[in-house]
Amino acid sequence: MNLAELAENEIHRCGEHVSLVYQDREWTNLDMDRAARKLANALQKLGVNRGDRVAINMPNCPEVFQSFQAAWKIGAVVVPVNYLVSEGETAHIYRDSGAETVIGSTALAPKIQAARAEAGMIKNVILVEGKASEGSHSYSALLEKSSEELDTVKTGDDDLATLVYTAGTTGKPKGVMHSHHGLYSCARQVMDTLTWPENQVSVFVLPLCHMYGLGMMVTSSLKGGGKGIVLPTFDVEKIFEAIDRYQAHYFAGVPTMYVYMLLYPHAEKYDLTSMWWWQSGSAPLALDTWKAFKEKFGHEIIEGWGLTEAAALNCTNPIRGPVKLGSIGKPMKGVILKVVNSGGQELAVGQEGEIIMRTPSLMKGYWNRPDETAGVIKEGWLHTGDIGYFDSDGYFFITDRKKDLIIKGGENIHPREIDEVICAHPKVCEAAAVGVKDGLYGEDIRAFVVLNPGEAATPEEIIDWCCARLKRFKSPKEVRFVDALPKNLIGKVLRRELRAMP
Repeated sequence: MNLAELAENEIHRCGEHVSLVYQDREWTNLDMDRAARKLANALQKLGVNRGDRVAINMPNCPEVFQSFQAAWKIGAVVVPVNYLVSEGETAHIYRDSGAETVIGSTALAPKIQAARAEAGMIKNVILVEGKASEGSHSYSALLEKSSEELDTVKTGDDDLATLVYTAGTTGKPKGVMHSHHGLYSCARQVMDTLTWPENQVSVFVLPLCHMYGLGMMVTSSLKGGGKGIVLPTFDVEKIFEAIDRYQAHYFAGVPTMYVYMLLYPHAEKYDLTSMWWWQSGSAPLALDTWKAFKEKFGHEIIEGWGLTEAAALNCTNPIRGPVKLGSIGKPMKGVILKVVNSGGQELAVGQEGEIIMRTPSLMKGYWNRPDETAGVIKEGWLHTGDIGYFDSDGYFFITDRKKDLIIKGGENIHPREIDEVICAHPKVCEAAAVGVKDGLYGEDIRAFVVLNPGEAATPEEIIDWCCARLKRFKSPKEVRFVDALPKNLIGKVLRRELRAMP
């Protein structure tokens, strides 16, 4: 199968309808398909063949959707690039993936050209918006000269569809290989697990270069008949305006986004009653955030979980209850989760260990890294690196990342437990605890804290708060106040960077 066929089939099933809105312009599903066909022909004229990698390097916009479809139509492999990463990391992804063609934003042209020079193998640069600079092609000019007559390539189920690079939170970004059938399987699992309103209207702000955005793009083609309101960047006011104006049903965000929604002072101006589903993933959602959001907006945030290596949509609380606070919910249909100890033995209800997963949406492996692939996929099971347990109702709970555990005096301490306690302080907006070297215990605890606007506090105040609610042994030895926590594009706290701070 070819993933591009899903969007083509959606046109046949649902007829022509507005499928995307971007900066007040409406695009029908037929408009999008025509543009993708023209771009596909242009790519072939530039020498892009089946199996070649095409890097997409731009913020959310209609051309991202069109570029995915165009590459898939000719059997090429999409390499989505986080447009916010450094020039050096961009060059690494170009070089590591072997991409020879880049489709990017004109605003990013200096970074793209610098990364192109460093990577050394990019032949074609296609720039969206405005005129092309020297050594590049204009996206719009290519489409104007191209035919929309095209036969979609018949790819095999196991053929590579995307190389999605990890966020590099634990080292250099790795290319995660997903097949056409694997991404289809993920979308199918979502469809079979969740109920959706007819003609669903969704607000998209999470970057489409991330696995979650890509997964929802494929799922929307399978569902059909809906409309996506695409925003280029996170802006609370723009999100609320879009929900009100288009009577949206669905929004996917990360915990930090919900914190900023709570801080937004003019929410009462907007009608948010059409919303069906506020989803949160990528990082743990603080219980206080969940409770405050329900109290302020009258809606429950639905927490889920997934890994890039398994197409990112693997587990969720149900949209229509029962929701368990602090839980990532139950596995999607077709996904099997187990909890095992360090010896690989399966654990029972309530026992804590590493969560492992089996799913049809499992990656083919890491691009050109067989040893690292073998380290995480063992006998068909993905070893996630997440520590947690499940309860008697089959709901799973993540207590921490295996690599983030603080080992103090031989005892495992979960940073998330400390984070939750500090975030419950009325003056605190966000917090993250990490382990730091200690001569007595091996490691001790340092907490980084972001205060709410206008608040002031002392380290002793935060430490005393923790000591009253945790064992003294688990309370931070040191507290540092910061303006913001370092995060990747989708809001995951980079504890590696916090640990590296002197």
